[in-house]
Order: sequence, then C-alpha cells, then structure tokens
Amino acid sequence: MTFSIVARAVDPGTGQPTWGVAVASKFLAVGSAVPAAVAGVGAIATQAEANVAYKGLALAHLDEGATASVALERLLEEDERRDHRQVGIVDVDGNAASHTGPSCYDWAGGRTGSTGDGAYAIQGNILTGPEVVEAMEAAWLASSPEQPLQHRLLAALAAGDEAGGDSRGRQSAALLVVREEAGYGGNDDIAADLRVDDNPAPITELKRLLDLSDLYLTASTEAEKVPVTPQIEAELETYAAAQGASGFLAWVATENYEMRVAEDLSWIDQRILDIIRTPK
Repeated sequence: MTFSIVARAVDPGTGQPTWGVAVASKFLAVGSAVPAAVAGVGAIATQAEANVAYKGLALAHLDEGATASVALERLLEEDERRDHRQVGIVDVDGNAASHTGPSCYDWAGGRTGSTGDGAYAIQGNILTGPEVVEAMEAAWLASSPEQPLQHRLLAALAAGDEAGGDSRGRQSAALLVVREEAGYGGNDDIAADLRVDDNPAPITELKRLLDLSDLYLTASTEAEKVPVTPQIEAELETYAAAQGASGFLAWVATENYEMRVAEDLSWIDQRILDIIRTPK
C-alpha cells in the first residue's frame, strides 16, 4: 500500500556514487518497514505485503556481488508469498530491478530505467492508477544531475503524490540516502535519513525536514563559504554577545551550526550570515 523510488546517482558535489529510497504511504511509519541502503552496496524498497527480511537479504546478496536482478531472483525463489510482494532494487553499478506480484492490490505496477549517472526502480500498489508511477518517472528523468540525490528522489515522490498517490490517502513518508563519508562529520554513510511517521501532509513535512537537514547536517560547499574579515568577526561577536553567548563560536555550538562555520572562524556559511543579519 505504498509508492516508492529507489535510485543510484553520482553526487554532484563529490563525484561519488550515491544510493537512496523515497517512499510514501497511507501506513504508519512507512520508513520503518520499506527502505534500506548501504553505501557501496545498493538500495532496496520492500512493500505491498512487505517482507522486511528482504532488506537484509538483498543487501547481503548485493554485497556478495549479485546484480539487482539476480538479488531479486534469489529473494523471490525463496519466498512462498512472492506473488504478494513488491520490490525495487538498485545495485552498486547502477542496475535496477523491480517486481510486482500478481496478487498485489490494484492499481499495482512499476518501471525501471537508466540514466547517464545511474538507474532507478519505481513501484507502487493500491495507487489511483498508472499515472502515479508515470509522473514519478517523468519527474526523475526531468531532474538535474546537479541536484543532490535526496532532492531528486523527493521531487519524484511529490510528483507521484500530486498525480494521485496512494488511493487510500496520506499518512507517512521517508527518505534514505547513503554515500561513503557523507554523514555528520563524514563519519558514516548517511547523507539523509528522514521520516514523517504520521502526518496528514507527510511529503510537505518531509520537504521541510530536508531543508533543515541540508542546513544542519551537511557541510558548506566552497561556494557557500564567506571569508571572515576583521569587520565581519566584530559583527559576529557583537551578535553573539547580544544573544547572551560568551563568544560567537559558543553561539554556533548552542545553535548546532558547527558544520556551517569554521572551527577557527576563518569562514562562515552565507546562510548563517544571512540568519544573523535578518532582523527579528
């Protein structure tokens, strides 16, 4: 009772391969059941009568060198309920596979394809019609490779929702994107891991959370860094004092902006500077 997109792309900032899943459903906490991904391995969405064991099994098959289609075959041949399952998989090299069992509730179906920087698998069941996956595919193909994968996935998910989405309504959505050294401080592979578990407009809320994730949990690009001159430093320290902080870097720590300001205060992200300069 879900629609999802699983994809591989190349991160425009680092040039590194990236894998991810975006999913929405009239189901509580869909992000707890459907998506799984590991950098350097691949990604999977398991849905319909979801077999959550597929997540670990598929990633293990992929890690052992199986392609997306071979991993999918192995999952299905071992499962007596395969006719009730729906699965999308993308492997390390950008091959995609999707399965919709004949016993999935209408409308159910999926599409796979490849692009210059990767591949995608789109699938859904109990949808308003095929226009949902068609809209998702069109949005994915229209998205720019210069955008981070999480934004491209969310745009495709939103397009499916706008085309009708889950015929029963809306409740939850999730986004999971992985890339080597992508996480907080570069110490894990999580580029984005966001869930809206129970909300009447889950995709709208997911968009809001992604904007916050970009601000708080991603590092500034070189283009976003503003050199801190003595004049700017004086401005920053005056602002921090007005907020009751012992210094500007202390204010940065309380506001969780560590990834947007240099430890030695040699630069500051333009967005943080804009926040400081915007009258309240």
